[in-house]
Amino acid sequence: MSVVVSDTSPLHYLILCGAETALPRLFSQVVIPPTVFRELQQPNTPPLVRQWANSLPAWAAVQAPKTMNLSLDVDAGELEAICLAREIKADAVLMDDRAGRNAAIHCGLAVIGTIGLLEQAAARGLIELPAAMERLRQTNARVSSELIQAALERDTARKQARPAGSS
Repeated sequence: MSVVVSDTSPLHYLILCGAETALPRLFSQVVIPPTVFRELQQPNTPPLVRQWANSLPAWAAVQAPKTMNLSLDVDAGELEAICLAREIKADAVLMDDRAGRNAAIHCGLAVIGTIGLLEQAAARGLIELPAAMERLRQTNARVSSELIQAALERDTARKQARPAGSS
């Protein structure tokens, strides 16, 4: 099990997909920077996401980075997530935004996006990927149909490769 730092969108969309319960099975702790925590509580954030943020589970913690690398050209939540992940030597940063992902990779961090998280959860038998992807499609997530289709094809191939009788 590992510690990860999350940006806003992976948490937001996992909650809307009903897949956030997979997080403590995938990671020992999810650390949330203060800016991300505030974004999860914005008035225009879906009520389900705000409710989750207002009563954080034991496996989630809010922590501020001690130092900020202001040379990174990313938004405030991504900046805090990247800086905090480096500081606490997190195993990965959960992030979807392309510029943020590129900056995190440039900083030597492993990056996992919402689709990757859903795939990991499905591979561990924690969720049914097709149902989660359908719920994701019903949100305002900016995910290409090609990316979703590729994930579903990998899921089908993984299930077909599984020996009979195993789960």
